[in-house]
Amino acid sequence: MPETMPAEPTITMPLAIDMHVHLPTASFLDGAIKPYAKPAEAFFHHAVPIREMDTVARLYEEMNIMGVLLAWDAETATGLPPLTNDEVAAVVNAYPRQFIGFACVDPWKGQHAIAEMQRAITELGLKGAKFHPGVQAFYPNDARFYRLYETIAELGVPALFHTGTNALGAGVPGGMGVKLDYTRPIYLDHVAADFPQLTIIGAHPAWPWHEEMLAIIGHKANVFMDLSGWSPKYIPKAIMDEARTRLQDRILFGSDYPFITPDRWLADFGKLEGFSDQVRHKILYANAARILGIDSIG
Repeated sequence: MPETMPAEPTITMPLAIDMHVHLPTASFLDGAIKPYAKPAEAFFHHAVPIREMDTVARLYEEMNIMGVLLAWDAETATGLPPLTNDEVAAVVNAYPRQFIGFACVDPWKGQHAIAEMQRAITELGLKGAKFHPGVQAFYPNDARFYRLYETIAELGVPALFHTGTNALGAGVPGGMGVKLDYTRPIYLDHVAADFPQLTIIGAHPAWPWHEEMLAIIGHKANVFMDLSGWSPKYIPKAIMDEARTRLQDRILFGSDYPFITPDRWLADFGKLEGFSDQVRHKILYANAARILGIDSIG
């Protein structure tokens, strides 16, 4: 009798890709953003406990979703220690079916930042770059940082920039020194024009400059928006109207975990009317998969 060939293993693709995940670890909450953590908890109206990443991995596995983990380095502006690219890479290596990693470098560190970005992508295997102009205290269109963007473009990975208002420092006199002007989307328009080969993701709905961000996305084909940091029911109507229609290929799911959990975000998104199954799939999975080259990630 002919031998029975073993069945091919079934590979289940994730139902969604969460484009915006912070590590709820001591290195982040009690290190890289330590003085900002309490104001952020007040902003989001709940405590954010420190957790181990195996707990987070189980959550994402049970939900059958992937998360993009974000490193953090704002050392020059804040004096606080980074959440390193090596730590993010180690988590991704431990849980490759649950996580993808984005590197962060402090743009004020000049050539060191460029070399670290190269190392993080080519040696550590991270899949993108993350910046927070508000906390890192820089204007994205400052030409002093263009060599860094050139490097990211040459590496062929996307760059994610925080846009709009900020939970870090919110509700505190002076906002703990964080200046919102750094996070206006219009500065990303300059970068997108000068680096058409660079995929740019504006993190969060960019309020109160959300219409400015929508105009940029509609004009520059290399610019996207993630919807993290807001429950979908509170995201400005102008954004969701565009997400349903004209810009449905350019909008991405993101939670902002641990400040907003992916299960809460997805539950609230599921209650919204007017989104076809096809458009939901694009926002939750397909648009991010296209940017990340998800089929090539082991």
